[in-house]
Amino acid sequence: MSPLADQAAIDTPLVRELVDSQFPQWAALPLEPVTSGGKCNAIYRLGPALSVRLSLWSPGADVVHREQEKLATLAPFLPVAIPAVEAIGSATDAFPGEWSVHRWLTGTHPALDALVDPHGLATDLATFVQAFRRIDLPDRPPTYPGERRTRAPMDSMDSATREAIGGLDGLIDTRAALASWEESLAAPYDGHEVWVHSDLMPSNMLVSPEGRLTAVLDFETSGLGDPACDLFPAWYLLPANLRGNFRAALDVDDASWIRGRGRVLSQALIVLQHSKDTNPAYANNARHAIREVLATPL
Repeated sequence: MSPLADQAAIDTPLVRELVDSQFPQWAALPLEPVTSGGKCNAIYRLGPALSVRLSLWSPGADVVHREQEKLATLAPFLPVAIPAVEAIGSATDAFPGEWSVHRWLTGTHPALDALVDPHGLATDLATFVQAFRRIDLPDRPPTYPGERRTRAPMDSMDSATREAIGGLDGLIDTRAALASWEESLAAPYDGHEVWVHSDLMPSNMLVSPEGRLTAVLDFETSGLGDPACDLFPAWYLLPANLRGNFRAALDVDDASWIRGRGRVLSQALIVLQHSKDTNPAYANNARHAIREVLATPL
């Protein structure tokens, strides 16, 4: 994927024009931007029950239609709500890509330092991952590189991870980061694959006022892959004293746990390297994950 040339022009007037011209049945609904820590999509709320999503990247042909099909196929297998594409908008001169209207999902993103029911949330996340692992569907050819992430071997991330470690000297303990990464890189993997979400970040979760998981977002990179891809909540979100509960509920062996820790560290390092000056929310989540990984004994 490559950035859209006029990415900066995505604003409320543009989205209003797109909706009004292509879906006049929703022209009377109020429209407002949604603040998000994500870096892939611009999100706007459309009335009480819908949202509009426009990619900040040029995703290639038919990606939105494939996403619609994927979500509809996965939804019956999962214990919480996931996005549903209600309509797909066409490219225009003002926005040269397909865009989508989704059903609005209720809830708020979990705050790392204000989890209302962390034990219940850990249970909910383990239940979600278990349900994903039980899915028995054929995988699909990837539409773009992100959909291949679940099958990427650890050594394919080595160069970028080491580069990020070097680029963060003075911001993190680079010696500890390198030691942790090398241990994960050496962890064996027998090649067993299951269906994984692969991006279980706080920004891709919604919780109720009681702190329980109500929805999971962003299935763009989901597919068959290493089960370690879905251990992200252990370091990105859950308190250290509940990490073992999450691991036990999923019956994670030592090698998979170490690979999962390494996948978290690699992503967090790369995210921090590239977003520390441009996306504070995303960078803060990455800093948190790095701290938690490096606090885990080798």
